[in-house]
Amino acid sequence: MTSRERVLHALNGEQPDRCPMQISFTPEFAQRLREDLHLTGEDEHNPHGGGNPYDIERALGEDLLLTSVGWANSYYGGGESYTDEWGIGWRRTGYTTKFGTGSYTEIAEHPLAEDSAISSYAAPDPQRPELYDEPARVVREFGQQYWITGVTVCTIFETAWALRGLDRLLMDLSLEPDTANAVLEIPFLFHLAAAKKLTELGVDMIWTGDDIGAQTAMIISPEMWRTFLKPRMARFVAEVKAINPEVKVAYHSDGAIWPVVPDLIEIGIDVLNPIQPASLDPAEVKRLYGDKLCFWGSIDEQHTLPFGSPRDVEKEVRRRMETIGRGGGLILGPTHHVQLDTPMENFRAMVDTIREGYRA
Repeated sequence: MTSRERVLHALNGEQPDRCPMQISFTPEFAQRLREDLHLTGEDEHNPHGGGNPYDIERALGEDLLLTSVGWANSYYGGGESYTDEWGIGWRRTGYTTKFGTGSYTEIAEHPLAEDSAISSYAAPDPQRPELYDEPARVVREFGQQYWITGVTVCTIFETAWALRGLDRLLMDLSLEPDTANAVLEIPFLFHLAAAKKLTELGVDMIWTGDDIGAQTAMIISPEMWRTFLKPRMARFVAEVKAINPEVKVAYHSDGAIWPVVPDLIEIGIDVLNPIQPASLDPAEVKRLYGDKLCFWGSIDEQHTLPFGSPRDVEKEVRRRMETIGRGGGLILGPTHHVQLDTPMENFRAMVDTIREGYRA
């Protein structure tokens, strides 16, 4: 099977020759991979703040290629501090592992922290042609072989709190709903426009969503999500599928989001990502919703991949194949970017086991 055929079979509820694979990694881990795979060049793209070069993805045998338009592309800017095109300020924070040093970027300034800034704020223009040069190239060069996913994650809530400040936005949701709606509408309209353009360009799937879940519960109440975010997501899905009824829509949220999974199904979400095992039991999600949803992710990035043994990783991959992957419906990969602290032996165990496919 081609990668594209493999993903299409899985998302249509048919078991392919093996689970489709999608893996993202931090720039620091990508550099380790480049050296491990003896690859040269700097063919780097930025699907969601990570450092995934297409040549590494293709060398690994991944089945999805991601191309991103939106605020998530701001995650890795230059210098020790910078301000992105949304006016959001960032600073870089270093860390050390036994495999080397790296850095994360953290939000330091919120341009809409003051109420007076909201009415005069001008968001970036989502219609700029240059935003879509790379997606158009990816569809043109790789669309016959790979499943091309247009990324517009951090669609509403995450970009909104980056603009406003998390504490201020949470207070707005409770006390000042008009203010909350005004802020939420800014990223929603940008990412809706981007998703529609990506769909027009011919991507196979749109990846949307926001982190609305913490480790054991939702960050906001289900009722609040239904009031402020569900109607916008319903419109998002409807408008994208009006352009192409065959396009799939994947929704991302880390954490425990059990209460709103039926709502996501109701509004037309096709794929749920990333199925964080410590928060959503993968086998139970499959049992409850496997006839209505497909799944993407499920390999534990919190414990197994960085801290387990290669055998632990292999066993977890096999378990996912036998539970949520048997009969199709699973794109297999880690629940977040692979981090610099991950042993290469564990990474290889994951990739090799996925490639080996189902056992009779």
